Amino acid sequence: MRRVMIIGPCGSGKSTLARELALRMGLPLVHMDRLGWQAGWVETEKSELNARLADAVAQDAWLIEGNYGRTLAPRLERADTVLYLDFPIRLCLWRLIRRVTSLRGQSRPDMPEGCPERFDAAFFWYVLNWNSGPRPRTEAQFAPYADKVVRLTSPRTLAQWRKANNLH
Repeated sequence: MRRVMIIGPCGSGKSTLARELALRMGLPLVHMDRLGWQAGWVETEKSELNARLADAVAQDAWLIEGNYGRTLAPRLERADTVLYLDFPIRLCLWRLIRRVTSLRGQSRPDMPEGCPERFDAAFFWYVLNWNSGPRPRTEAQFAPYADKVVRLTSPRTLAQWRKANNLH
C-alpha cells in the first residue's frame, strides 16, 4: 500500500484514520478539504484544485482522504488501495454532532485555518441523504476499480482490517 485513498460519508472518520495510517505507514498525507477550501470557507477554484490534486497524485506514494466526487477518477486510476468507510449514517451523524459541539469555532486539523467548525443544516441534510444520492454516485465511480476497494462497514470491521494488516 503506497497510494491509498480513504473515502466514505462525512463523519465516518476518514480524517482521523488518515492521520493515523499515514503516520504508521510513512505516507505523505493529503486532505481533500485542505485542497478544496480556503480561509473563510471560500471554495478553491476548480482549476487550482485540479492542479494541486494532480501534483499530489503524481507522487510515488501518498494517502489521500476525502470524497470530492468530481476528483475521484484521477485518484482511483493511481491508487493501489481504496479504503471505503461504508459506515451507518446514524453513526456518522452522531459523530458530526459530537465534532461540531466539541470543535465549534475552531478549525479542524484537516481543514485550512480560518474554516471554523460550525453547524450547517445543508451539510447535515447532505449526510442524512448520503444513501440515496452521494453513495450510489460514489460507488458507481469506483465500481471499475473494485479489486482495489476494501469496504469496511463498521468500526469493528475497520479494527479487524487494521489488525489483519498490522496497522493498529
